[in-house]
Amino acid sequence: MSNLIPPHGGKGLTVCLLEGAELEAEKKKAEGLKKVEISPRVKGDLIMIGIGGFSPLTGFMTKADWKGVCENFLTADGTFWPVPVCLDVTKEDADAIADGDEIALYDPKGDEIMATMKVTEKFELTDADKKWECEKVFMGEGTPTAEEFWKIAEEDHPGVQMVMNQKPVNLAGPVKVLSEGNYPTKYAGVYHRPAESRKLFEERGWSEVAALQLRNPMHRSHEYLCKIAVEVCDGVYIHSLVGNLKPGDIPAEVRVECIDALVKNYFVEKNVIQGGYPLDMRYAGPREGLLHAAFRQNYGCSKMIIGRDHAGVGDFYGMFEAQTIFDKIPTPEGGKGLLCQPLKIDWTFYCYKCDGMASLRTCPHAKEDRVLLSGTMLRKMLSEGGELPDHFGRDEVVAILRKYYEGLTEKVEIKTHKAATGN
Repeated sequence: MSNLIPPHGGKGLTVCLLEGAELEAEKKKAEGLKKVEISPRVKGDLIMIGIGGFSPLTGFMTKADWKGVCENFLTADGTFWPVPVCLDVTKEDADAIADGDEIALYDPKGDEIMATMKVTEKFELTDADKKWECEKVFMGEGTPTAEEFWKIAEEDHPGVQMVMNQKPVNLAGPVKVLSEGNYPTKYAGVYHRPAESRKLFEERGWSEVAALQLRNPMHRSHEYLCKIAVEVCDGVYIHSLVGNLKPGDIPAEVRVECIDALVKNYFVEKNVIQGGYPLDMRYAGPREGLLHAAFRQNYGCSKMIIGRDHAGVGDFYGMFEAQTIFDKIPTPEGGKGLLCQPLKIDWTFYCYKCDGMASLRTCPHAKEDRVLLSGTMLRKMLSEGGELPDHFGRDEVVAILRKYYEGLTEKVEIKTHKAATGN
């Protein structure tokens, strides 16, 4: 019996990735099916469904699932889930597909069929439906009314833009996943399936594991969060996104190199494991914090580190809204509720007067005594060739990032916001 937390949903890991003879037979069948092109976001969702990362999901959501998730954080069968996982297609593709048809889901960028799917339902989302989804999923305390939200959301919120630009029809149904793309080879040793991370944790004798979510390079605040977690758990899983990001974000391979440098130089290595997962960011702030906890439970993590402005974008969310949302979600029984709990940590920073890393809970000093750390500020300073304040990042990490930025031929403007600047 494993001492790790059970997978989310009460059904174990629901793995839809085929292997061996079954995989070869399904690949052959897929060549004769209608091909439907998928977006990078859908590709990431497919792979997560395939490897069990999105357990208990075994396919794309129905309209009842979509509505329940947006409105009540619950799928149609009463399982907690915070963010819709839907497959959008063109009206032309939808018109050519009937309920009960099997289709092949094709990734044009990778030029391969990623999965087959049995279509059980088609449903259209109007612009009004999409706006309703955006208000439910993306609207936070930073823009407390719909009027304030829509003044800036369509121009400044990448998650909203993603939803509003979706194709008009969604297809629902179970999938059989045929490929993980290039993730296993490009990120060999870092990219893990949930069964693999669980095995690693069990081999080390871990039962209480904290996950750190990363989409930015790891700076001193991230390091401090990990070290707090190491003190109260058996180990920490530094789990970074290796899927698509927004323009200006730092590529996964650079972030992986930064994490390697930090772990080797500043951690007791046996207490830390680095991993990567294939999703695109949804930039859903508090809701995405919940999603991070749900799929980290599948990876074997019982705690999700939630600090300041977790998965935030701009000033759309309250500083600690991603922490308080965990106290407001439904708690269904029978394994359908979220078991992975937040490890809530206050705003952390380097304080000159404390002469070390501290938080708002431990440091009594003034703002001017602190080096306020944020991934956004780190990227902005480096992209503009500026000097970083002392104690902002470890020298080994800063050297890797400077080399990356010096090699860029095109610069992307990086906007700062209140959470990044401390205002």
